[in-house]
Amino acid sequence: MASPLSEYRKLIGETEYQLLWKLGATLRGLRVVMVNSTREGGGVAEILQNLVPLLNELGLDTTWEVIGGAPEFFNATKTLHNALHGRPEPLTPEMLAAYDQATEENSRRLRGALNRDLVFIHDPQPAGLIQALRKPEQKWVFRCHIDLSNPYPEAWEFLRAHIAAYDASVFSHPRFAQKLEHPQFMIAPSIDPLSDKNRELPDSLVRQTLERFGLDPERPLVTQISRFDKLKDPLGVIAAYRLVKKTHPDVQLLLAGGGASDDPESGEILARLREEAGKDPDLHLLDLPSGSNLEINALQRGSTVILQKSLREGFALTVSEALWKRKPVVASDVGGIPLQILHGKTGWLTYTVEGAAYYVRRVLNNPAESLALAKFGREHVRRNFLITRHLREYISLFHCVRQPGQNIIRL
Repeated sequence: MASPLSEYRKLIGETEYQLLWKLGATLRGLRVVMVNSTREGGGVAEILQNLVPLLNELGLDTTWEVIGGAPEFFNATKTLHNALHGRPEPLTPEMLAAYDQATEENSRRLRGALNRDLVFIHDPQPAGLIQALRKPEQKWVFRCHIDLSNPYPEAWEFLRAHIAAYDASVFSHPRFAQKLEHPQFMIAPSIDPLSDKNRELPDSLVRQTLERFGLDPERPLVTQISRFDKLKDPLGVIAAYRLVKKTHPDVQLLLAGGGASDDPESGEILARLREEAGKDPDLHLLDLPSGSNLEINALQRGSTVILQKSLREGFALTVSEALWKRKPVVASDVGGIPLQILHGKTGWLTYTVEGAAYYVRRVLNNPAESLALAKFGREHVRRNFLITRHLREYISLFHCVRQPGQNIIRL
C-alpha cells in the first residue's frame, strides 16, 4: 500500500508539500492511464505501484494497465531491449510478427481502458498501441526507461517508427535523447522512502534477515541486488569479489535478485551464476520471489558496501535505495548512475572489474570516509530522487503536453 501524501511532509518540507497540492488542483479530474508490461518485478512496476495512488490522491483520475503476450512476444522485446542498449542483436521477421500480433491483441483488449485524456506508455513493449488506439483529442506520452545513448541502429529505427506519432517522449538522462520531431523531457526515476523496501527497520530485523539467509552479520558483506540480467554484469561482480577476497579473506558476497514476467533470460543467467559460484561458502545467490521488499531492505541495510556493476543502465534505482540507507556504493559509470553517484562525494564510480575491487577495498579500509560519503549520498537522494519530486515533474509534464508552448503553470 502506498503511503498518503501527508506522510512525506516532514521529509520534503512544507513548501514542496503545498506545491504538490496546488499543482494537482490545476489538473483535477484529468483522466490518465499508465501502461507497461508487468505489474511486478523491476523498477517501472515499483514506481507505478507507488505513484499511481499519489496521483489519484491529488485529484488526477489515474489508472494502470498491463499488456500481455505469448512467450514469443517477450523473447522479441527482450532482444529489442538488449539491442536498444547497444548489443548488435537483429530483429528477425518472426520477432517482428510476434510484436505485431501481441500489439493487435492488446489493442483489442485495452480499447476501452485506454480511452482517456492522456495515455502514458512505458518502454517499447506497449509502444505500438498508439497506431490502433489513438483518438484525435488524446495526448500520448512515451516514457523510455532504457539507456538509449548508443542503440543498435536497426532497433532504434524500429522503435522510432512507433514513437514518432507521440506528443512527447521522456528519458532518464540527457544523453539518451534522440532525433525526434516532438518535445523531449528529462525526468529521473525515483524511490519511495516510505515503502517496505526503503523505510527504517529495527537492527534486530536486519540481523535476523542476514542470519536467515546464511550470512554472517559480524563479517563484511558486499551486495548487489538486481534482476539476473547480463547487463547487470553479475559475473563481473563475482570477479571483483574474488580480487577483494585476496586481501580481505573474511569478505562475503551476496548476489540477490529475481526475474520479471517480461524477462525470459533470468533463469538462464541464474544457472550460469550458480555454476560460476561453485562451492564457495562465502558467495551467496538469492533468487528472491516477487514482493520480497522487506527482505531487500534488510539485506541492503545489513551490507557493508553496495555494488551496481552494470554494463548499461537506464537509471538503477538500487543505487538511490542504498544511498538513502546511508550505505557506501560502488557503481559503474554508465547510464543514469552518475546522476546519483557524484564520484568521491556520494560514492565511487568505476568502469572495470579491477576498479570495482579497488573501491570496495577502499570502503573496507576507510570506514570513516565511507560513512561521510554515505551521509552526503542520502541528502542527495532526498533532494533529487524521492517519489514526491517525480510526482511534481509528471504533473508539470502533463501541463506541457496539454498546453504546448506555454512556459508558465498558473497556480
